[in-house]
Amino acid sequence: MASSSVGQEKYRSFLSEEEVKNTKWRFGVPNYDVVNKLFEEGRTKIWPAGSLEEKVQNFVKTWEMEFFHKTDQNEFKSIDPKKFTFSLNGGKALNLEEIGKLGGGYNPLLQTSLPEKLRVYNPDKETAASSHKVFTTTFPRGFALEILQVYTGPPVMVYKFRHWGYMEGPFKGHIPTGEIIELFGIAIFEVDEQMRVVKVEFFYDPGQLLGGLLKGTSLDGSSVEEPSSSCPVLRSTG
Repeated sequence: MASSSVGQEKYRSFLSEEEVKNTKWRFGVPNYDVVNKLFEEGRTKIWPAGSLEEKVQNFVKTWEMEFFHKTDQNEFKSIDPKKFTFSLNGGKALNLEEIGKLGGGYNPLLQTSLPEKLRVYNPDKETAASSHKVFTTTFPRGFALEILQVYTGPPVMVYKFRHWGYMEGPFKGHIPTGEIIELFGIAIFEVDEQMRVVKVEFFYDPGQLLGGLLKGTSLDGSSVEEPSSSCPVLRSTG
């Protein structure tokens, strides 16, 4: 998650001045200065330069940048657009065309089978732009990512991750709490001989994210207790 405009990027590839100038961006050129600061201040692991863990961490950050911010699939450098599939918690594998039909953005990551009346975030009613606005408003400093452990390296990378941010903006009618929101999970990235992603699988409990965002008092004056991991806040993100 980022705002706009780039300098020298420390953790992501394909953001040189020339590449930035010649790329079609969904929300303008992403700027990672603020979320990089959050990452550096809040990470629990500092991996040695050149280690497998550092390489995987930077690769995943690069993938996220392209997946969320580039509009032209032909400009993907860390993704094979013809073979790429994405799945969440063992669900249906989606190709880029199917992801586009879901609205893109965070929607494929927030899929849910819940009835509409139980959906605090309804991906069926959000667009890439509206979902981006929701989460950049809720997390104005971004939602940082660190790799906690790498189990296997390429061509099939399996790793444990942690995402975190501070709820410093409102979320779907709930006032900001200022508290840290964390999300832990496991991911599997399969890459080809050119280090382009052809398959992504994520496994995590969405209630860790949405439950924390519902803890604050709602704008109608009510409050919601933090739900358990099995509560109806179950959804899917990547």
